[in-house]
Amino acid sequence: MSIELGHFALILAFAIALVSALGGLLLWRRGERLAMMLGQAAILQFVLVALAFAAITNAFIVSDFSVALVANHSHSLKPLIFKISGVWGNHEGSMLLWILILVLFGAMVAAFGRSLPADLANLVLGAQGLLTAAFAGFTLVTSNPFERLAAPPLEGADLNPILQDIGLAIHPPLLYAGYVGFSICFSFAVAALISGRIDQAWARWVRPWTMLSWVFLTLGIAMGSYWAYYELGWGGWWFWDPVENASFMPWLAGTALLHSALVMEKRNALKIWTVFLAIITFSLSLLGTFLVRSGILTSVHTFASDPTRGLVILSILGVLIGGAFLLFAMRAPALRQGGLFAPISREGALILNNLFLATAIGAVLVGTLYPLLLDALTGTTISVGAPFFDFTFGALMAPLLLVLPFGPLLAWKRADLVAAGQRLLGMAGLAVFLTVLISALGGVSISLVPLGLLLGFWVSLGSVAELIERSRLGRIPLGDSLRRLVGLPKSIWSTAIGHLGLGLTVLGIVSVTAWETELVTTLNPGETAELAGYQIAFDSFEEIPGPNYMADTGIFTVTAPGGQTARLDAERRIYVASGTPTTEAAIQTYGLSQLYLQLGEPLDDTHVIRVWHKPYILLIWIGCLVMSGAGVLSLTDRRLRIGAPQRARRVTPEAAE
Repeated sequence: MSIELGHFALILAFAIALVSALGGLLLWRRGERLAMMLGQAAILQFVLVALAFAAITNAFIVSDFSVALVANHSHSLKPLIFKISGVWGNHEGSMLLWILILVLFGAMVAAFGRSLPADLANLVLGAQGLLTAAFAGFTLVTSNPFERLAAPPLEGADLNPILQDIGLAIHPPLLYAGYVGFSICFSFAVAALISGRIDQAWARWVRPWTMLSWVFLTLGIAMGSYWAYYELGWGGWWFWDPVENASFMPWLAGTALLHSALVMEKRNALKIWTVFLAIITFSLSLLGTFLVRSGILTSVHTFASDPTRGLVILSILGVLIGGAFLLFAMRAPALRQGGLFAPISREGALILNNLFLATAIGAVLVGTLYPLLLDALTGTTISVGAPFFDFTFGALMAPLLLVLPFGPLLAWKRADLVAAGQRLLGMAGLAVFLTVLISALGGVSISLVPLGLLLGFWVSLGSVAELIERSRLGRIPLGDSLRRLVGLPKSIWSTAIGHLGLGLTVLGIVSVTAWETELVTTLNPGETAELAGYQIAFDSFEEIPGPNYMADTGIFTVTAPGGQTARLDAERRIYVASGTPTTEAAIQTYGLSQLYLQLGEPLDDTHVIRVWHKPYILLIWIGCLVMSGAGVLSLTDRRLRIGAPQRARRVTPEAAE
């Protein structure tokens, strides 16, 4: 496929997006005829950008080194999967993936949003077209992925070896789908502010897009965490890296937006706050884009180090986000607040949830940006590390987790807190019992660990309290309870499952933090070491060739306390094209726990070996998967998919007869 064809397709998509933006935002009152045209334009944009993306992907697959992007980030010896994932393993290609997902969401609105009023659809598609034009224009002018080389090299420079992993094939597309998906919420917010149409139907239209984006972002963050855990070789699952924080902040804001939109949908309240959150969530997504591509950070997560591009992105952010907030400042005072409710109610619980989440976003934002701003303004370099984030974020999340199980048991508008507490009494007792039991078995000293375990069990067990209450389990025959349980709305099930997933993640974090053990030693083949009851025998050391690397491989036999044996191969790879070394850890799973082994650099005639035992660490990612599954279940709820009723067709006399 011709690379020039892809280049032309992206230029054409940019032009159509620009016209759509002008037509949708300036002529939004033109009605259904314009809405039909903008819908067709949105789908055409997706087709064109998909064509452009296919062209650059084909260039990577066939190793067309006349394309500068392929020559700089690929190699003919790379396995096919890494040739394809190499498309977005760089700044230019990842921007093209960003645009592809952006136009995909716009096309989805056009295809599935036919129940939207025409004026609102025009504004949403117009705002989406403006975003597409901005980023497509930026890519074409400053980051052209289709640039040709006058003198193509015989071989490519290869992709960063750390990125040659299956995690890169999965993590960025999921993360971008979450980031970019929130653009729909942003466009709905802009449309609401311009048209003044913000009511319960608006919240119902927004919530499925918020949920879909939140699910993708949850999966993207979880995949990125696990990729860093097993690929970087340092044994940790979260570092509070500024780029990690840049993905975490939109997740927190999206979580708050989900709960706020629920209040607006059910009670027609929190209108201004919901619109504000829709703008903030996508703004934080764009902030992550700026941090990754501006050159102000040095990280394995960053793509570019060109400050000129960073200034252009900052200018785009200033126009888009600044314009949205200016519009919000002008229009928000004219919006009516909506329904009233008592502080002790489900609305009140969701507001408390939003308060803690918003404060947590502020804490993470300050800890992330303050060192960068201080360095830019004064030249002073400081580091805000994990202790700051652990303390501040943990202090904010603890009370939120404490009140979380109460929310689903409270009634709308006005509720009885004592009655809700009585329903949770049994779960509270069970959570305390499990905490005491596990603390005693694990030998936990006086610390915050029992509190963390208690909160994890409390959230996990409390998540099923509403299911028990609604099914009247134990108060009516078991068969009747099961029938009531199966017949519960999917929204109730998704809430319970989502909170259960959060509780599991908390238990995983607390367990691995409290009981992780580490051994750093030197071994020769034939020698053994022991950690947490596991016997690690160093069997042999071999050089094994890979498709585009040479690997120094340590072969180990691990004997578990129960007598089971397993072979672990830990590697240090040297890539042929770049000569870059990487570490490939060996990981063995035992139930929910893992033994993690890293082969270090040779020390004289011996080898440095690092081994970690990580109890119940898999609960962290299992909890994320459970939360994502809850979101998917919610999306299957027919009431959420309907959005708003279709207009009734005008019945002609002939049809009525």
